[in-house]
Amino acid sequence: MSDGVRAVPYTRRVVDDELDELIADGAAAIAIDGAKAVGKSATAAERAAVAYLLEDPITRQLLEADPTRVNVDEPVLIDEWQRLPATWDVVRRAVDAGAQPGQFLLTGSASATHPGTHSGAGRILKIRMRPMTLVERGIGEPTVSVGELLGGSRPSVGGQTPVKLVDYVAEIVRSGFPAIRQLGDRVRRAQLLGYVERVIDRDIPDATGRTIRNPVALRRWLAAYAAATATTTSFEKIRDAASAGENGKPARTTTRPYRDALEALYVLDPVTAWMPTGNHISELAAAPKHHLVDPALAAAVLGLGPEALLSGDDGGVPIPRDGPFLGALFESLAVLDLRVFAQRSEATVGHLRTHRGEHEVDLILERHDHRVVAFEIKLSAAVNDSDVTHLHWLRDKIGDELLDAVIVTTGPEAYRRADGIAVVPAALLGP
Repeated sequence: MSDGVRAVPYTRRVVDDELDELIADGAAAIAIDGAKAVGKSATAAERAAVAYLLEDPITRQLLEADPTRVNVDEPVLIDEWQRLPATWDVVRRAVDAGAQPGQFLLTGSASATHPGTHSGAGRILKIRMRPMTLVERGIGEPTVSVGELLGGSRPSVGGQTPVKLVDYVAEIVRSGFPAIRQLGDRVRRAQLLGYVERVIDRDIPDATGRTIRNPVALRRWLAAYAAATATTTSFEKIRDAASAGENGKPARTTTRPYRDALEALYVLDPVTAWMPTGNHISELAAAPKHHLVDPALAAAVLGLGPEALLSGDDGGVPIPRDGPFLGALFESLAVLDLRVFAQRSEATVGHLRTHRGEHEVDLILERHDHRVVAFEIKLSAAVNDSDVTHLHWLRDKIGDELLDAVIVTTGPEAYRRADGIAVVPAALLGP
C-alpha cells in the first residue's frame, strides 16, 4: 500500500540518516513533523510495508471504526495522523506493549495536539523535516561538514564550486518542496501561490477548527511577514505593513491567531533568540528572526522573480531593511540548510542580537555542552574585515566556548582567513 506515496526514484534526504540511526538504536515509533509537501510521506514510505493515508476519507472512516487496524506486525506508515488522533494513542499503547524497532512511522503537518491525545513522550520520538537543502537538490558536492565544525577540531576548509549568485537565485525561487521544484516556471509559481491558498482556505480550518473570516487580511499579513524575512521586525510593524492604506488596523487579537495557526502548520519557521547559559553577554534581545518554511514562498507571495531579485527591484517591500531583499532570501536559504545539518548533529539553533542592534550574528549552532559554532551569511562573493566584526566580538565575549566561526557566501571557494574564520560558499556546506 505504501507504493501510493513512495517516490520513484527516491532522493535520499539528510533526515534518512537520522531515521536509520534511531531505528537501529531501537526506536519503535517515530513521528516526522513538518509542513505539507516537504517530503515526509515519501521518506517514511521507504521504510513502511503498509500505509494508511488519513487525508483519504475512506481510509479515515475505516480507521475510525477500528483504529487498532494500524497495529500489525509489519512496519506501518500513518500519514497525517492528526486527522485521527486515536491512532496516536493506539501506537503509544503498542510501544508500551513491546513494538519492534521501526514498526510505526507517523507523519503530520500540524502541531496542534488533540486534547484527548497523550503526548507520547518517551514512546513516540519526534523528528522535524524541512524542504530540501542545496545538497539534497544536487547543487554541487559539499566539502565542508557542519558536523565536523561542531566537533571543535577546527577542520581544514577547502573546495571550489561553480555555483554563482544567479544559481542561488534560481534555487530560491525554484523551492525546496520536492514535487513543486520539478515543475516548469509558470506552473511552479501557480503551485506556490496555490500552496498558500490551501493553507488559508483548508489547512487552518482543519487544524484549528476555526474558519478564517477575512482571508484577504490573512494573505496581506502573510505577505508582510514574508517581507520581514531574516529580520526581527516586531509583530506590530508587520501588522502595520499588512494594513497600510486601510482605515483601521486589525486588532492584535485578530492577527495573533494568524501567527499561531501558521506556526502550528509549520509555514512560519522563525529562529528563536540564542541565550547563552553562562550569561557572558548582557542586553541580548529575545525577539525571533522571521523565516517562512521555504524562501520560495516568500518570493511567491511578494511576486518577486529572478529578474526582480537580481536587479534589486523588490517592488517596494514594505518592511525597512539594510541591503536588498535578495540578501534576506539568501540568508533564509542558508538558514534552511544549516538547520537541517544542525539537527543531524543534535545541535540547537538560534540567532544573536543585542537590544540596540550593535551586534548581530545570523545563526548560532549550539551542541549539548553549550559550545557553539557561529555563522554570518553574506550576499557577496568576497569577504572583508568589516564582515567578520561581529564574529570577533563574539569570540572576545565567550572565548573557548566558540568552537568555530564561519562566513557563508556566494563565492567560488572555501578557505580559512588568517584570523581563523572560515569562509564557505553555501553550495559547499553539508551535514
